[in-house]
Amino acid sequence: MTSSGGAGRGARRRAHLVEVGVELLAEGGWPAVTTRAVAERAGANLGLIHYHFGGSANLHAAIARRATEVVVNPVLDELLGARDEHAALSALRRLLPATTDDTRATRLAVELIAGAMRDPLLGEVLRDELRQARADLADRLGQLHRDWTPQRRIGAATLIVALLDGLMLHRMVDPELPADQALEALRELVARTDS
Repeated sequence: MTSSGGAGRGARRRAHLVEVGVELLAEGGWPAVTTRAVAERAGANLGLIHYHFGGSANLHAAIARRATEVVVNPVLDELLGARDEHAALSALRRLLPATTDDTRATRLAVELIAGAMRDPLLGEVLRDELRQARADLADRLGQLHRDWTPQRRIGAATLIVALLDGLMLHRMVDPELPADQALEALRELVARTDS
């Protein structure tokens, strides 16, 4: 057996434990994500979690990182792949209801925020992931608008991410939120800046 084979198997085990943790987080929130529950659900020895993560704090951080990817990446990937702002707005019209109607994604989003407010390490993970999302979006805006300053790109990216967060939060609480009207108003604002 080669050491790279062992490293690959270790990475797969670690990833499996994290995925099991994300499942537990979606089902029962952070209180359900104990090292014992993850080990039992994964069919693993409790010592394996300590070996891979060094304890529950690092396990929770890895789970938070993966849960953030599950919640944020589908929307971010669509925005980054859009040919322009109008295509991005069209994608948002489709993604907003799909994302907020996804019970698992909604539960994960709520737990990520709650965890970040209670645990400084989880707060750091969420902060770093959101900063990266804003930076990626600012880079894309720079490709679309080469004349924009770095400050304008990061400012616009921050507003877009905050808008998405706000719309998603409001739609989770009020499924009848007139999100289409909000996105239409935004489309009109974008159209004015194009002319």
